[in-house]
Amino acid sequence: MHTMTKRKKNTKAEKAAKAKQRAEYMTVFINGKQKRVRREPTIDGLPVDEFIERNADAIWYHQNEMWECIKPE
Repeated sequence: MHTMTKRKKNTKAEKAAKAKQRAEYMTVFINGKQKRVRREPTIDGLPVDEFIERNADAIWYHQNEMWECIKPE
């Protein structure tokens, strides 16, 4: 005879913690094993470097001492 066990439902706090964990880390395979690695930070879904490259102007680069990124016109 097969008995069914009841599953414990997660509380709101547990669900929030799980969502935070999922947003902060991603699972990748390394040497055939699953590893959790920190996600790279994004702004509006773009990597930070790409977001800056698309939106920054020469003045912003100068203020933040990123002179190598200033393109001559």
